[in-house]
Amino acid sequence: MEKVKTSTESINCFQSDIFSGTGPVQIIHGDVRQKLALIPNDIFHCCVTSPPYWGMRDYGCEGQIGAETEINDYIAHLVEVFREVRRVLRSDGTLWLNIGNTYTSGGRAWRQSDAKNMGRAMSYRPDTPTGLKPKDLIGVAWMLAMALQLDGWYLRSDIIWYKPNCQPESVKDRVTVSHEYIFMLSKSENYYFDQASIKERTADGKSLKNKRTVWQINTEPCKEAHFAVFPRALVRPCILAGSPKDGLVLDPFFGSGTVGVVAIETGRRCVGVELKAAYIDIAKQRLSTVTPTLDPDFAAGSQTAKKHEPYITPSLGF
Repeated sequence: MEKVKTSTESINCFQSDIFSGTGPVQIIHGDVRQKLALIPNDIFHCCVTSPPYWGMRDYGCEGQIGAETEINDYIAHLVEVFREVRRVLRSDGTLWLNIGNTYTSGGRAWRQSDAKNMGRAMSYRPDTPTGLKPKDLIGVAWMLAMALQLDGWYLRSDIIWYKPNCQPESVKDRVTVSHEYIFMLSKSENYYFDQASIKERTADGKSLKNKRTVWQINTEPCKEAHFAVFPRALVRPCILAGSPKDGLVLDPFFGSGTVGVVAIETGRRCVGVELKAAYIDIAKQRLSTVTPTLDPDFAAGSQTAKKHEPYITPSLGF
């Protein structure tokens, strides 16, 4: 009879693919569509991630998600990825998904860089999707959210990330885009959610209230990558509400490693998957300087969270 692998053995079976970060963070190099299949079921408390947006940036990797010529292929690829994410989440796990909308290219086949945003250059631009018109707002964020809901996820919250320092736009016939979405989804009807850990202060500062669905958070630059990264202030409430102290967090699109940084700061562990080797180098550099700290406005050690399963720290050999 074939021996069934334990969680530790399943993780260790691809140790050669892992670039060890600092302390509790491990990074897996490769295509998330292959690498997630190597991870055992039901081990992560939550997933916090921001996948590549459709037609917005060329990462220079063959087969990269976000470079599909058809919008429906992009949605299908992400549904496939997040189906695997749902498998590796515990039954009380949650997904915190940052995604933005985009517009049709209007027939433009490429896009040049500029001094304010070196990462915007693209050698390709996808055609206008069937049924849409030039200059249409595609609504890809909601297309993805609804597709995930139909695939079995519970869609629990649509959070607006308002960016006061948003990227300026030269458009003259619409308002400048200054927000993106964070969709909170759950694997099951009942799930772990630590409401107390992310409560907001009232206007008079004398008491606390439940966190609202509009989060005002500035973008953060990343000089090594020449573009804004996932802000730590955006990731922190997701991790605090979605996982207990010492919990295990997944980011299948690890990028420059912000989720890993916040995991260390808040006393969690993290596994990230990243396709682009250069971003892994950036992430390792950032992780090497992080020490565990906690914003005093958050109570990560709160005991008020409703736990639907007993919490047992999984042994993953790191």
